[in-house]
Amino acid sequence: MQFFERLFAETRTERDAFIATPVIQRALRQGVPAGMYIAFLGQAYHHVRHTCRLLGTAVARCTDRDQRYINALLEYIEEERGHEEWILDDIRALGGDAEAVRAGQGDLPCRLMVAYVYYAIEHVSPYAMLGMVHVLEGMSAALATAAAGTLKTALGIQDGRGFSYLGSHGSLDQEHVAFFRDLVNGIDDPIAQEAIIETARVVYKLYADMFSTIEARHAAVSHAA
Repeated sequence: MQFFERLFAETRTERDAFIATPVIQRALRQGVPAGMYIAFLGQAYHHVRHTCRLLGTAVARCTDRDQRYINALLEYIEEERGHEEWILDDIRALGGDAEAVRAGQGDLPCRLMVAYVYYAIEHVSPYAMLGMVHVLEGMSAALATAAAGTLKTALGIQDGRGFSYLGSHGSLDQEHVAFFRDLVNGIDDPIAQEAIIETARVVYKLYADMFSTIEARHAAVSHAA
């Protein structure tokens, strides 16, 4: 079994739990209100804005033996640069307050997710970054295209307004997943492999919590109104 297959197999429980999250299922089947989608974009901004910094931190923790991995991280940094601004543009297009999002901070699950990955890179292995990539890129490729279509229908949006980030990730990350598969299959160090698997498990849980927090806040506001 190649490592990519092992990673997929050993994170199956956490992945299935994430996909079964009620708000995820509802978004895929029937969409969600505009306010919840804008709230998702706000949380996405607060983890995406750390992507290049996390990648750079991983580069800094590598040794000369990790040149193949370093090259991959540097390429990934160039591809990811500026994606957080796409998210702010989408928030503006939907009537949200992009500057308030920029000036704020993510909900606790989002902040914990980012903080955990920084910790894992610094104190466990620079390869831990690939655990986060596995979840965020993999889930984007698997769910983004379907979710974007359902959400557009639910919100009555005919064009791509407000969906540049989500729509692009549905197609773009198919290439990223193939690149990721080739990269991880070349990793044979047991410590690096375990760091990737454990980080993916943690990120699946916290990413699901991020969506559940959005849903809970929306329900509280709707009830109060």
